[in-house]
Amino acid sequence: MTKADGAERRERKSDKTRRRILDAAADLLNRKGFDGTRVSEIATLAELRVPAVYYYFDSREAILEEVVNIGDRLAHENVVRRLKELPPDASALDRICAAFAAHLEMVLTESAYTAAAMRTMGQLPADMRARQLDRQRASGRMWRDLIQTGVEAGEIDPELDPRAARMFLLGAVNWATEWWNPARGSLEEILATAQRLVRNALAGPLATASPGTAAAPPAALTPVFAPPPL
Repeated sequence: MTKADGAERRERKSDKTRRRILDAAADLLNRKGFDGTRVSEIATLAELRVPAVYYYFDSREAILEEVVNIGDRLAHENVVRRLKELPPDASALDRICAAFAAHLEMVLTESAYTAAAMRTMGQLPADMRARQLDRQRASGRMWRDLIQTGVEAGEIDPELDPRAARMFLLGAVNWATEWWNPARGSLEEILATAQRLVRNALAGPLATASPGTAAAPPAALTPVFAPPPL
């Protein structure tokens, strides 16, 4: 084995250990929240000693902030990916519904990181929350543009406040992780329901579909999640 091979193997082992720490932290954040997650528990779940955790991260807060940042990034990337899969002639409401379904997909089943980020956003210390909001600018612009395009296309009820509508709907989607039970409804069912609710909420009196019209099936929303690059 050459020196280069040895260095590469050590780097791969280091990456795997770092991922174990982050995976453990994401799991605990989902179950115990920001204040309830302890480094000692992260170490136990990752099958490491506490000093080993601090070899990779300077503090508990640094671990948890990285989990939240990864979760936000994964959600944004999945929405962007799903939007690119839509046909060029997709309506503004089609794009908005696909975006909300893609975000919900990550929150519920595809990423413990995203679920942790959504669950703890209101628990973060002020300085961490400020950094998170700064990193979310691109995502915020994307959601604003989606809604604004719908307004300009005449597909969204003009009586709605676009910002309030966007925040209400994102809040509802993010909260789904608190109540959804896969034993009482499949992912496909909840994604279809979410899209129908989003469409009806935004279109309001403009909706032309009859009450019995089925929501567009989220056939494109097959799992695409892969472990986040470190």
